[in-house]
Amino acid sequence: MTLTDILVPTYRNLLGALSAWLGKAEAQRPDGTAETLLTARLAPDMSPLATQIRFACVQAQEGMLRLHDQVFPPELTDLLNEGRNAGEQPGTLAQAQTRIRETLDRIEAIAGTGRPIQEGAPVAHELPQGLVFDFTTEQYVRDWALPQFYFHVMTAYAILRAQGVELGKADYIAQVLPYLRPGASS
Repeated sequence: MTLTDILVPTYRNLLGALSAWLGKAEAQRPDGTAETLLTARLAPDMSPLATQIRFACVQAQEGMLRLHDQVFPPELTDLLNEGRNAGEQPGTLAQAQTRIRETLDRIEAIAGTGRPIQEGAPVAHELPQGLVFDFTTEQYVRDWALPQFYFHVMTAYAILRAQGVELGKADYIAQVLPYLRPGASS
């Protein structure tokens, strides 16, 4: 199994789940108040739902691009800045869904190049504050790419739950339900 075999389905499954959660939020709030969820936060010093969605998309794209040794396109910087400014300009749920679809398309395109991730290769990850982390590709996936992605997806889930959107464990683990042994559920 390759790192791409781990990353692509993980990103696909959880971004698909995130999209479904947003769809449920809209369906549960047909009065139009679902849009206000985009400004909701778990805590005053945390980013709002709109940022969490965009940062989940950034993390997925950045991980794939970095590991496949590809240059970050300007659209990724635009998405990052959109997320940073989402507190003031949250956008709409339709725009959030578009960002998710665009991210899924980019992930599939990168994976479809056939360029494998070079296992054991060095990955230097620099943050805007000047911090630089030196990883191998495996360390980057395990200790940065997936944890950062999960953080933003799960924070989005928690915000939606905290705002009364009816979501449960089945919404989070929808991708594993096809593996459920017949007759095992009550």
